[in-house]
Amino acid sequence: MITERTILPETLDALAADDPAAQRARRDLRRVHRVMGTRAILRRALSACLHDARRTEPLRVLEIGAGDGTLLLALARDMAADLPPVTLTLLDRQRLLAPETAAAYARLGWTVQMQTADILEWAAADGRQDSKDASWDLIVANLFLHHFPNPTLTDLLDAVARRCQRFVAVEPRRTWLAWLASHLVGALGANAVTREDAVLSVRAGFNGAELGALWSRAPDWEIREYPAGLFSHVFHAGRVAQAS
Repeated sequence: MITERTILPETLDALAADDPAAQRARRDLRRVHRVMGTRAILRRALSACLHDARRTEPLRVLEIGAGDGTLLLALARDMAADLPPVTLTLLDRQRLLAPETAAAYARLGWTVQMQTADILEWAAADGRQDSKDASWDLIVANLFLHHFPNPTLTDLLDAVARRCQRFVAVEPRRTWLAWLASHLVGALGANAVTREDAVLSVRAGFNGAELGALWSRAPDWEIREYPAGLFSHVFHAGRVAQAS
């Protein structure tokens, strides 16, 4: 294991949405997700917390750091037949949801909207009387939490814990194997932005019980944190049902 997290700015985060290098990097990420098996990892993590045959009201799902929304779209195609209706909000600093992606969600019976906001401003708004965000059934983060140093991440996770019933995150695993593999993404045809950011992502990733140590200390949470595949780290927190 690489002993300590190292967080450095990633190039993609600073590029405009219409920058050709950014558009190429987002396409690269889809290939990286296929190699990492992110879709299957997320499906296994989400199945337990989304499937409830008795539920009839829509599930309220929020993805933070959602990018263009295509990863959850792939999952929606896999899982739509087994779920009640879903109301999905994609939160990101940039408005990246393409009309064709929104239309694809609609065909599956999912209602999707884009919320453009800085995640730290979103977190700081928690608790304000004018905050319009009610409790979410599920909040999802994918390759997003590693961008933040631990003190900031603690505040962000506290805000997430106050707003949801379940939270699932898939992040880079901080190991030497993942670090070595991050130097080989060029073999997938990745551009310079992706090649550089992949290495930085692993150095900023997680291992062991690091995310659990930053999570809410409230007793009504059940936490699971585990490695998945060769390169991923999964964190799952769910509220414990209270006895009646």
